[in-house]
Amino acid sequence: MDASHSFTVTTPRITYGPGSLALVGDIARRLGMRRPLLVTDRHLETLPPVRTVKRALEEAGLVVTVFAEVAIEPTDRSFREAIRFAGDGGFDGFVSVGGGSVMDTAKVADLYSTWPEEFMAYVNAPIGEGRNVPGPLRPHVACPTTCGTGSECTGIAIFDLLAMKAKTGIMSHHLVPDHAVIDPEATASLPRTALACTALDTVCHALEAWTCRPVSERELPREPDLRPMTQGANPWSDLMALEPIRLVAANLEAALADPPDMAARGRLLWAATLAGASFGNAGCHLPHALSYPVSGMVREYRPADYPPGPPLVPHGMAVILNAPPVYRAMEARAGPRLLEAARALGADTEGVDPREGGPLVADRLIRLMRMAGVPNGLEAIGFSAVDIAALTEGALPQRRLLDNAPVAITAEVLDGLYRAAMRYW
Repeated sequence: MDASHSFTVTTPRITYGPGSLALVGDIARRLGMRRPLLVTDRHLETLPPVRTVKRALEEAGLVVTVFAEVAIEPTDRSFREAIRFAGDGGFDGFVSVGGGSVMDTAKVADLYSTWPEEFMAYVNAPIGEGRNVPGPLRPHVACPTTCGTGSECTGIAIFDLLAMKAKTGIMSHHLVPDHAVIDPEATASLPRTALACTALDTVCHALEAWTCRPVSERELPREPDLRPMTQGANPWSDLMALEPIRLVAANLEAALADPPDMAARGRLLWAATLAGASFGNAGCHLPHALSYPVSGMVREYRPADYPPGPPLVPHGMAVILNAPPVYRAMEARAGPRLLEAARALGADTEGVDPREGGPLVADRLIRLMRMAGVPNGLEAIGFSAVDIAALTEGALPQRRLLDNAPVAITAEVLDGLYRAAMRYW
């Protein structure tokens, strides 16, 4: 029997609901932790989510050490710092409280302190060696405080490789956290811009998982342990993809209001988790590949209401700014699916030709961007036509993403997509 197109589902155990962070101590203890490393960032360290988790761990009788040096957008330098700290401490588990940057840093600290290697050994090929992780890691409880990365459900850790000025990552089933604790109250202090960027990242995760190359069209190793974490669209990822799109479209405006609708924020957090379960098993494609050089080549742009620091394009912003042209170009290959996605985004699709699904999705994404206050294309964050060659060169090595796209991708295609993403209105 041919099992070449079978698929594997990898998810953590999930606890969802207001007040769930108070349960982290019992969860960590039951996973065997006695000396956990609590990973967070300097901004979050003083806020209620981290205080709640630290107290819960201590009340469970655990000896807690805090590492709060996570970068807002991690780099290989910040990852190495966390790896050194974790390797010197003799910790028996990890608890991460924060956004994707925090959770990804905890994953990598866990990996290299459990299975030490030179840093590039596990980094995705062709940028790194792409070695397989040898076996299980120490337990990890992930507690997201943002509404978008879905990192609590994935075996993916993303970072900026400073030498290349582009993002890459590490992927393995072993990096999936053991338990995800999803507490809507953790988003109460999330600033407006961070909320908008992470929620738009959720939409992109789900859309890309919904429209990526099907598992039946991927060349997969027959040995299950050698199969990639992201294996192409499959029945599981399809099941999880459309609902987060619908939830973000229906709740983002209320969640961004002042004062915010906390029930709406809770729905966005749940959407992020569902999207993480979807793309964590299917993978992403073009919008993410296009985004990585944008994040790496930023010159002066700083988003509103982010902590002080160097120039930064938030990950979710970099992705959504590149997304609309992708879907305009995909209608011939993924028209019926795009029509369903447009419906989830709130478009009226009655009597619409499936070939119009791509433009409809693009228009609805631009509408969400304007409502969320996202800059008007790549020009608005400091790029121009003279940067397109460098952006294209930076995107071409992202084979994990480009090869998961539903259409063949060349440098010429990437060039055209970047040109179309310069301005939208």
